[in-house]
Formats: sequence, C-alpha cells, structure tokens
Amino acid sequence: MKNQQNNAETLCELNAPDTAGEDLIDRFERGLTSADSFHHADHVRLAFEYLSRYPALTALEKFSSALRRYAVAKGKAGLYHETVTWAYLFLIHERMARDGQGSSWAEFSARNLDLFQWKGGLLDRLYNKQTLDSPVAHSVFVLPDRGL
Repeated sequence: MKNQQNNAETLCELNAPDTAGEDLIDRFERGLTSADSFHHADHVRLAFEYLSRYPALTALEKFSSALRRYAVAKGKAGLYHETVTWAYLFLIHERMARDGQGSSWAEFSARNLDLFQWKGGLLDRLYNKQTLDSPVAHSVFVLPDRGL
C-alpha cells in the first residue's frame, strides 16, 4: 500500500496542474515520453486524461492506438497488452463515474490507490494468470475469468 501511495503522490507532484493533462497526451502521442520513465502509474494517469476529455469508447480507441504506436516506436511492440489496457481503462472509467464529474487528477488518484498497484493488483483478482499470459489476451480484450 505504501508503494502504491508513493507512486500516486509522485505522479501528482510531477504533473500537479490538471491543465498538464493536455500536454501529457500531446507529448505521449508525439512519442516524446521517455520509455525509461513510463510506468504503470503513468498509464493510469494517461487513461484518466483521455477519459476526462473524450467519451469512453473514443478514449479507448485513442489511448490504445497511441499506446500501440508508442510501443512500436520504442521498439517494444510485444509489450502492448490489449486486455490489460482495456481492463484498466474501463476500471478507471467506472471509478470516475462513481466519483462524479469534475474530479481532479489529485482527487481521483488519492481515492483510487489500488489502481496503482501493478504486481498483485486488481487484474490478478479478476483474471487467472494463464488467461492474461495467453496470446489471445495480448491481442484482443478478454473478459475477466475470476469472480468479480
């Protein structure tokens, strides 16, 4: 818990103004985000920013397309995982809806620390490991196969 709180706090401090969201998206889409410093918490932040600006399905298309292009440009095309990307985006979307309209990134991240835990996190409770490790789950969205 402490590690995920530190991840969320660090990201909030580095990108404190909510107006920075447009810049984050722009830099990401232009491939200017360093692969060495682009971690799970950064994926969560970007998904939040896309969902703050677009309807869910548009955000899904824009974010997943940009993430695929980014992975290819950084020489890491095999790291793109469609099920993980879509599942987190929809989890973030649901949390945003529960929080109500207009939550800032700082408010959202402080209330949803579980989204920042990568290993042993939410998807481990929703999916069997062999499902997430499968080639099908890498290439298309697979519904959760563990108890909700």
